[in-house]
Amino acid sequence: MLEVVIVMATIAVLATMAVPAFERYRERARVFQAASDIGAMSLSIQRHAEDNRAFPDTLDEVGLAGRTDPWGRAYRYRNLSDEKGKGGARKDGRLNPLNSDFDLYSVGKDGETALPLPPPVSHDDVVRARNGRFIGLAKDFDP
Repeated sequence: MLEVVIVMATIAVLATMAVPAFERYRERARVFQAASDIGAMSLSIQRHAEDNRAFPDTLDEVGLAGRTDPWGRAYRYRNLSDEKGKGGARKDGRLNPLNSDFDLYSVGKDGETALPLPPPVSHDDVVRARNGRFIGLAKDFDP
């Protein structure tokens, strides 16, 4: 009986170490998937712009309406090329716009965001910056 208790205790200890590691792995996989999605969607948007000489106003115009991120939330898109000023654009810590053509991002795990990246609610967002030269977590973006 004592041996069974020891085996059960060992299994419980191993499980308490393995479950958090597995959850971290799953979250990294979701971030990678969101970044891959944003890269592929960006290419579709850029092809549309080349064919039509203008960026689409919505994701629906390029057949991407209803696309959801790995957390089940819709990707966010904003055409910046036609805007006067960049008030609605995502911004870095110096309040410079991340992109000059369009913003495309996921609000991440917590589902909350702010236009500038520095607030903690934006740190888990998966963003496209520098006109597509950076795609990844907002907390990893270094202007």
